[in-house]
Amino acid sequence: MRRTFALVPALAATLLIAACGGGNMVSNAIDTINPMNWFGSRSAAPEMAPLPPLTNSVAVSTLWQASIGNSQRAIFSPAVAGDSVYAAAYDGAVARLDAGSGKQLWRIDAGERLTGGVGSDGKLVAVGSGKGEVLAFDVNGTALWKAQVSSEVLAAPQVADDVVVVRSADGRIFGLDAKDGKRKWYYQRSTPALTVRSPVGISISRGVAYAGFAGGKLVAINLDNGAVRWEATVALPRGTTELERVTDVIGLPVVTEREVCAVAYQGRIGCFDVATGQAVWGREMSSTSGLSLDARYAFVSDDAGAVHALDRIGGTSVWKQDKLHLRNLSAPLALGSEIVVADIQGYVHLLARDSGAFVGRVATDGSPVSTNPVMLPNGGFLIQTRNGGLYAFSAK
Repeated sequence: MRRTFALVPALAATLLIAACGGGNMVSNAIDTINPMNWFGSRSAAPEMAPLPPLTNSVAVSTLWQASIGNSQRAIFSPAVAGDSVYAAAYDGAVARLDAGSGKQLWRIDAGERLTGGVGSDGKLVAVGSGKGEVLAFDVNGTALWKAQVSSEVLAAPQVADDVVVVRSADGRIFGLDAKDGKRKWYYQRSTPALTVRSPVGISISRGVAYAGFAGGKLVAINLDNGAVRWEATVALPRGTTELERVTDVIGLPVVTEREVCAVAYQGRIGCFDVATGQAVWGREMSSTSGLSLDARYAFVSDDAGAVHALDRIGGTSVWKQDKLHLRNLSAPLALGSEIVVADIQGYVHLLARDSGAFVGRVATDGSPVSTNPVMLPNGGFLIQTRNGGLYAFSAK
């Protein structure tokens, strides 16, 4: 039996214990605890930081706004492919919108309760369900095929080079043929007794899929046959209890021409050579959302609500913005001269790239932003909220 626990807004987490054998779902919550007790006895849970005032802020304009539907307890991320945005909701809604205007081009009912975001390469659109089904559609919304994986799909499938790569909640990765959904390969590794229940995703670059795992491992997998190119250690488990030893890679690995970087909960951030998996640098860090890179810096939201900028050459600290304490931040998005993060109350914050100072803020619908901001083709960015709001913003 493997147990999973969920990291949810403001550290009010739910401990989930579930069997992971066969095709069973792993979402049956049978006990709830306050994780403040994980870190010692406290008379009262700490409060999230109030929003700091803004001075000399940049203008943040709303390019368009749309609604896709509620996420419930799942975390849905939109996909941008070409000039289109694809988004999904828990009730089975899948929609295609024009990236420039937000105009809905089509909307369909997938016929299943969906539990993850959308993946698309501009030719095929893929989503996953709580029953472990992968559903594929063409760019006109016509159903193409349905495939079964071993358990529910929490993260968006990825589509590249005629392969749909899907991660199931039991930690297995499947490579499905984009033409008919037939299994081409799958990858499986052993997992610790206790893991984080999160939509940890897969990044694909130049024929290689990069995936992080429980226990702090990062693996590079050949897209054509599922063979492992290399395996690296982002972080090693520490502590005496199972909970203290949880060290799971979180969010999406970020891939550049020469390196791939990932971050682990209760662990480290590490960057590795894309060809060999050799460590380039690493430093202590704990995140529940992930990281991003630009030409000079690595940006990370830590699990206490601070945003860090680290030098990409050696990982040394450049700045730290800690005035968003316990606001359950998304991973940062590097957006030119600004960094974008979103929080549990639906606020989107813009920080100065070189100093971390607050330079902008905009509200959405007041519900949590549980997924990461996504870059739009026009230089703006896209936010999807828990209540199903889609917001396209620009800081120009």
